[in-house]
Formats: sequence, structure tokens, C-alpha cells
Amino acid sequence: MSISEKDIIKESAEIIKKSRHTLVLTGAGISTESGIPDYRSKGTGLWEKYDPIQKASLSALMHNPKEFYEFNLPRWSSYIDAKPNIAHKVLALMEEQGLIYGVITQNIDGLHIKAGSKKVWEVHGHLRTCHCMECGRSYPFTELKEQYEKGVNPPRCRKCSGMLRPDVVLFEDPMGKDYYRALEALRGCDLLIVVGSSLQVYPVADMPGYAEKLIIINREPTPWDKKATLVFHSSAGEYFAKLARELNLE
Repeated sequence: MSISEKDIIKESAEIIKKSRHTLVLTGAGISTESGIPDYRSKGTGLWEKYDPIQKASLSALMHNPKEFYEFNLPRWSSYIDAKPNIAHKVLALMEEQGLIYGVITQNIDGLHIKAGSKKVWEVHGHLRTCHCMECGRSYPFTELKEQYEKGVNPPRCRKCSGMLRPDVVLFEDPMGKDYYRALEALRGCDLLIVVGSSLQVYPVADMPGYAEKLIIINREPTPWDKKATLVFHSSAGEYFAKLARELNLE
């Protein structure tokens, strides 16, 4: 017999309150209610329409940087003005009150930090900075946007004229420091709450295997659903609005 939505929320709250070391893993689905489209939803996901290796990989940047920036930069720039939604805000409150240890996110939009979360591992990088691929000089992400809007494509380093790239983990890139820090944080994790992730992008998709228990909140089924203690196939906002009430969070 399937468990009711009300019971899922109630049981979630009980499991969270009893957990000793809870982490949250978030994917694109947590940010859709902030106006940021996801990548892998059937029929609407960006990578359902385009091959990510051709559009958002290291080789795409190196072989055709002009097309790489034409495809990615306007979309990434639109994320900068996005605002955290209720799911981001409730997670920040849960951390503040000691209900979760921190958030591991696949997202580059920075919305967890905007919402007030302190312990955030951005395993795919972020859109706050960029750097020169030649001399390594760092710039604010807005440097890319400003040069692009002035017709400089690809954007160039002001010091050595090397090509700039965003501090995001592209397809074919090695994982950055936050990924390995997240793995350290997962040691002893007795509960991992997965929010808005299809759990199809590796190596992050292996992270549920580090936790004793799983709660999964995602609109569509994931490969880990059968191993989860609780699964909620709905929006992250709906789940966390109800969970906040159950946990008596302000």
C-alpha cells in the first residue's frame, strides 16, 4: 500500500529529527521554481534537446569558443538575477537550527548561498567568478557578460589576452575541490535528502550510496528510488513548505 503525501511529510520530519548527520543533495529541480529551467526532464530538459558534449563541454569551449559562449552565456547571465524560492529558504533555516549539516549542490546558480545557507559544496562550480586559461588571473563573472555584450567573443584576459572561462565544471572537466570536500562531509552520513536531482550525472549520482538512509524529492523517478526510505514525486517547493510547517520552522 502506498504511503500518503501527508504521511510522507510527517515521517520525513521524524526521520530528520532523529538523524545525527544529515546532508542534502540538490539538483536543477530545486531551482525551477526560481525560474531556472532544468536539464533532464523528459520533453523539456535542455539536454533532451541538445547534446551537452557539443554545447557545454571543455572540448566545445576549446574548439568553438564563440559558439560556446553564444549558447551558454546569455542563459547563465539570466541566473544571476534569480531569487531563492521556499525550498532554498527552508534548507537555510534547517541548517541554522541544526537539522541538517549542509548542502551539496550540483547547481551553479548560487541560490543556496543567497538564501543564507552557510555550509554549501558547489560540486559543479558557480557563476561568481571566471579566470584566464593562460595566466590564471581571476575576474568577477560579470567580466564575461560585459565583454560579450560589447561584442568581444570569446571574452579575453585584460592582462595577457588569454581566453576567459567561467568557474563552472564543464562536461569533460575534472571535478573541483568542493566535490572532494563533499565526499569528506558524507562520511558518517546517516541521512541524505536528495532534492530535484535525476541522479543521472556522475560521479555525483553515486553519492546516495554513502548514506544509511535516503529521502528523495523529485518530480520524476530516479535510479535510487527503490533504495530510498521515502520518495516524494512532486515539486521541491511543495514538499518544503509542508515540511517547514511539520517542523515548526518560522
